[in-house]
Amino acid sequence: MTKTMTQDEINEVLNRPLSQEMLARDITRLAYVAKDGTPRSIPIGFHWNGSTIVLCTPTNAPKLHALRQNPTVALTIDTEVHPPKILLIRGQVELDTVDGIPDEYMEMSGTYTMTPEQRAEWEVGVRALYESMVRVVVTPTWAKMIDFETTLPSPVEELMRKQAERQRA
Repeated sequence: MTKTMTQDEINEVLNRPLSQEMLARDITRLAYVAKDGTPRSIPIGFHWNGSTIVLCTPTNAPKLHALRQNPTVALTIDTEVHPPKILLIRGQVELDTVDGIPDEYMEMSGTYTMTPEQRAEWEVGVRALYESMVRVVVTPTWAKMIDFETTLPSPVEELMRKQAERQRA
C-alpha cells in the first residue's frame, strides 16, 4: 500500500535537480483506466509549470471520457540510458476545454529540434487543425525519483535491508 504524501514531501521530490531535469523532458507516459475498465499507458507530450503537469489533447480523444469517469492517473518520465533515471508521479486530473491552442501545447512542442522554418510551418498546421483542445491538468498527489544511485525502487530497497540484516546476524 502506498503511503500518503504531504504537499511538502511531494514538492521536495519534484524540486530536486534531477526531478527538474526530468520535468524538462518532452514525453511522459500517461497511465489511466480506459472506458472498458482496462489499463492504458500512452506516450504524450507535457509541460511542467512548477506545480502541475499540463497535457493537451484533441477534444475527441477517447481518453477524455475515461478521465471524466476516473480522474486518477500515473505518469512516468524516464531516460533511455543506464542506469535509468525514472520520475514517477501519481495525481488527479482536471479537464479544461480551451478555444484554439493552449499556450502549454506550443511550449511543450517547442523542445523538439526544428529549424525556424519548420517551426513556423508546424505552427500553421497545428492552428489550422485544432479549433479547440483540452488541457489535462495533473495535480501531483505522490512522487518518487529513482536514479539507481541514491534512490531505488521500493522492493529493491526492502531486499537490500533484508540482505543487510542477514549479514549482521
